[in-house]
Amino acid sequence: MNDNQNNPEVIANWLVNNLAEQLEIEPAEIDRCEPIENYGLDSAQGMIVVSRAEKQFGWEISPMLLWHYPTIQALSERLAKENDPDTQTKHTAEINLAEQVVLDPVIVPQGTFEFTHQPKRIFLTGATGFLGVYLLQELLERTNADIYCLVRAFDRTSATERLKSNLERYSLWNKAIASRIIPVVGDLSQPMLGIDADIYENLVGAIDIIYHSAAMLNYVYPYSTLKAANVLGTQEVLRLACLGKTKPVHYVSSVAVFENAVYAGKVVSEQDSFDHWQGISLGYSQTKWVAEKLVKIAGERGLPISIYRPPLIAGDSKTGVSNTDDFICLMLKGCIQMGSFPDLDYLLDMSPVDYVSQSIVYLSQQRESIGQAFHLQHPQPVQLSKIVRLLRLVGYKIATVPYQQWQADLKNTVQPDNPLFTLQPFLLEKRSEVQLTIIELYLQQNRPEISCKNTLMALKGSGISCPPINHKLLINYFRSFLDSGFLQAA
Repeated sequence: MNDNQNNPEVIANWLVNNLAEQLEIEPAEIDRCEPIENYGLDSAQGMIVVSRAEKQFGWEISPMLLWHYPTIQALSERLAKENDPDTQTKHTAEINLAEQVVLDPVIVPQGTFEFTHQPKRIFLTGATGFLGVYLLQELLERTNADIYCLVRAFDRTSATERLKSNLERYSLWNKAIASRIIPVVGDLSQPMLGIDADIYENLVGAIDIIYHSAAMLNYVYPYSTLKAANVLGTQEVLRLACLGKTKPVHYVSSVAVFENAVYAGKVVSEQDSFDHWQGISLGYSQTKWVAEKLVKIAGERGLPISIYRPPLIAGDSKTGVSNTDDFICLMLKGCIQMGSFPDLDYLLDMSPVDYVSQSIVYLSQQRESIGQAFHLQHPQPVQLSKIVRLLRLVGYKIATVPYQQWQADLKNTVQPDNPLFTLQPFLLEKRSEVQLTIIELYLQQNRPEISCKNTLMALKGSGISCPPINHKLLINYFRSFLDSGFLQAA
């Protein structure tokens, strides 16, 4: 590498030309101060640019920089310092999450609240997602209410199509009750949830209860990128709940709020506090920590709230249908393509989506749930090795290799057609003060034991139980993967 390659201008010119090549546009069409994501660069294209940059400039480049420095101007200036020991800096300054926990002081319940088992009008966010669409289906089955679904769309017609398409994707569409699904065009990241003022005013007076499951889930975006949707969006949901008549909020959080090393090796119960934020490294997990804190504050101000913390969510235990875009599925497919899994003490505590959605709806209908938190963790998690054994049983040639070797193979041999190619920033980046990868941080010795004892007690007598992660369930999932073409037969 020559000294000229430490020049931000040289780096910026190189980036412009390579981005233009990936996007199949002219270099002149790229504005150095425009966020790169606005040009439609996907994760695979981004990883290709990073790989080329490493060869061009002669040093290892963290793919996370693409998201922490979102414009070519900012990225080129940061890359110019990357190989300079006198000016090297952290990717981003650590965000003090406690300082982010600020709920608008006007968000205070204005009306009275009367608990009801049969609301007439429900407001639901996240219905175009995986858990959200199962919540929609469960609410349609367990109540007689009209379900008002917040949808980011151009107009009501396209919003209706998005909802229908998502229900059909998971074999949940039921034309007989579809008239009770009311699309509400909006945007979680905008003030007043991006809803038209007149429609918003009507919702203030009409809605009886709110289920907030929507969130932007991205494994590499920093807190700053996810804040608008995940934190400020939650604030806007709480605002809607407090205007007019008081509407209880059932908030879907995450067990990720306990990702701090303080909890490692400890049993964490549903009502334990989660005051420690240092060391939570994923932007998504950081936003869930802050957002749940906002919900807690609203509860202290008198808003009826309940909180539900699921783990990674697996497919439907009955049909096997899964969200093949999620981490579990992509990791499974990617490792099959690699022909290897890392040899680690990794505990799978995934819960089937139907168990999670049924539990949330049932618990939300119990007066005793107000002010409570619930853990929807699988009560009987299994070792990753059990999945590997089943893969071998159905004919896949899978090796278990030392983690360092698996990391090297992931970085050096995985091609863009492997779903793990685009997950390299998530899987390889060393995080927190102890400098461990996300997989290492989730090893048994580095994480808490999430107790779901109180949740199971609250579900007692409901007929709802979490299906065991056994041969029958896993075969159900694999059959669905094969039928959909997500996996090819061994």
